[in-house]
Amino acid sequence: MVIFTDLSHINVKGGDGGAGCMSFRREAYVPKGGPDGGDGGHGGDVIVEADSQLSSLIDYRYKHHFKAERGTHGQGKRMHGKDGADLILRVPLGTVVRELDPATQKPLYQIADLTRPGERVVVAPGGAGGLGNTHFVTSVRRAPAFAEKGEPAQEHWIELEMKLMADAALVGMPSVGKSSIIARISAARPKIADYPFTTLVPNLGVARARDGRSFVCADVPGLIEGASEGKGLGHEFLRHIERTALILHVVDVTGGFEGRDAVEDYRTINSELAAYASKLADRPQIVVANKCDMPGTEDAVRALREVAEADGHPFHAISAVTGEGIDALVSDTADAVAKLRAEAPAPTGEADETSAQWERRRQQRDRTMSIKREGAHIWRVSGAAIERMVIQTDWDNDEAVAYLQHRFDRAGLDDRLEKAGCVPGDEVRILELAFTYEGEPTEDDYAELAEDEPDVRDDGGEE
Repeated sequence: MVIFTDLSHINVKGGDGGAGCMSFRREAYVPKGGPDGGDGGHGGDVIVEADSQLSSLIDYRYKHHFKAERGTHGQGKRMHGKDGADLILRVPLGTVVRELDPATQKPLYQIADLTRPGERVVVAPGGAGGLGNTHFVTSVRRAPAFAEKGEPAQEHWIELEMKLMADAALVGMPSVGKSSIIARISAARPKIADYPFTTLVPNLGVARARDGRSFVCADVPGLIEGASEGKGLGHEFLRHIERTALILHVVDVTGGFEGRDAVEDYRTINSELAAYASKLADRPQIVVANKCDMPGTEDAVRALREVAEADGHPFHAISAVTGEGIDALVSDTADAVAKLRAEAPAPTGEADETSAQWERRRQQRDRTMSIKREGAHIWRVSGAAIERMVIQTDWDNDEAVAYLQHRFDRAGLDDRLEKAGCVPGDEVRILELAFTYEGEPTEDDYAELAEDEPDVRDDGGEE
């Protein structure tokens, strides 16, 4: 049995970066060969990629921890470490990726919305490889006796939420005949039975009109009053209606097992859609009166037609069992879908371009730096780029610490601390480390190094 899964929480961790090597060339007849330590390899990234061949998040139902390969350490003779292999996690089209709060496991912000085949986003970047001591040679320090540590990779929890990519969605109360309709108009073969909540998972089918036009239709499990608040099964699957361009609102004009009123059912479902997401209330809708082949349904069909047309919705009376009215419904649905497709804004960019967009946003978050006062003379500095500098520093090596101060200066940390109100003698905390702020450095033995630090910016959210 295939298990449908449309929401998963997983833990992802990139590969740790390899350490740079502190080494000096030692050969016969070369008494002062100079530094020759190689760089550490970068850790692999964990990447989420959209795959059109997948229809569920079943791969993440039972396995929740994923880790990319680590980079290897640098060696002497300028031998660089090997980069770790990326780990690619494939998900269905329409998957939304969100960052989770580590304490509450609630979504913090959206990382990406993957809607194109091949579109991808880095969810756990690998750690940067440490630089070997060859990078730190200056006219003042000809034999730097330190190298950078490899960066431990980020580890965190993310949410994967799949939302079906369908043109039209069959929506209605339980047992109104949605599964029978999709089985009639497409090759989909959902479970059909004469009891409520027969459909427990969404079903997708491709419907074709007699003129050859086609559209993707989704059969969503039945909704009940209170579905927007979590009652019944509908709350779990309302998300799949959000992406559909058109709603096929199916109503059982016989009243079903409970003798319900067709007009009341129609109004209840629309209220639940609006309560779940206000934009769904304005979504184009075709009202479908099903089971009109049953005797004694004429008055219910007439009343429902009047209400639907008064709301500006096209109306169709059909029978999924006999096929009455099905062709007209499919044809009008194809017309509506074609019109909505033509009116929809054209997607901008290919998968590679949108992937690059998600990467730019990730890097923007990475470069964000926050400075907050924790006490009268205590300051907390946070931000991935700044924290990376601290992690990669060998604090037992005075040369490495001096180089860290150079990096802080290049990143503008001292200026921003001063602007925030930090004065010499105050304590500055980064991660688990603390040091005394001494103001602008008077000397910088590494000023002539050409490399630039990342453009670390003040905390202010995404651009």
